[in-house]
Amino acid sequence: MKLAADTWLVFQRYFGIFVRNPAWVAVGVLQPALYLLLFAPLLKSVAGAHLAGFPPGGAYNVFVPGLLVQLGLFGASGVGFNLIAELREGVVERLRVTPVSRLALLLGKALRDTLTILVQSAILIAVAFPFGLKLQPLGMLIVLGLVALIGLLFASISYWVALVLRDENSFAPVIFTAALPLLLLSGVLLPMSLAPSWLQTLSTLNPLSHAVTAARALFLGNVANVDVVQGVVIVAVLAVLAVAGAARAFGRAIA
Repeated sequence: MKLAADTWLVFQRYFGIFVRNPAWVAVGVLQPALYLLLFAPLLKSVAGAHLAGFPPGGAYNVFVPGLLVQLGLFGASGVGFNLIAELREGVVERLRVTPVSRLALLLGKALRDTLTILVQSAILIAVAFPFGLKLQPLGMLIVLGLVALIGLLFASISYWVALVLRDENSFAPVIFTAALPLLLLSGVLLPMSLAPSWLQTLSTLNPLSHAVTAARALFLGNVANVDVVQGVVIVAVLAVLAVAGAARAFGRAIA
């Protein structure tokens, strides 16, 4: 109960900061919206050509699930910048004298980040409907849950790296260089089924590729698909491990 109460207190603090800066929601959704407007029409031509290996469901049912995964990746990867600023300003140092759980400090911040990503995801889905996006309500809810897990996973990793490096000049190249191959090998922009066999083999090692496959199956209403179970389980396990590692790093930072 104490962990839940402490997490709620921390979440309220950072949620208040989020509410006072609603522009961040618009900024976060701008990039995937541009992909939707400027890149999806190209993918629609590819889908119309009926290329072998192109997934069923139409261009937007293939592309939007990938955009949601991309939003979870990049929307959460940069949150460590705020923590580095707090470290520099002594905010984390002052937390040493508080009885707040160290795990709650991480969860409260990460839940705020996850909520931000979910709001952005809902906006992106709403924007995609006029373009021809079709999805089942249950599938959409599970996809949002999957995106939330991705957000929690990468927010925890971002905080973990920020606590280790403690410098923006080191943090930015490390986190975004690591994110790039994850993005390219996930099949977000183009399905990996169109890639040569060696790229497809590499993509199977990328947890985000399984998340993208699961999201696309959910958008078609295939809730019981084995790809859905596999994608959700992989992301959930990694999220738990990332939270545990980041919480341990928080504990060391405030010890």
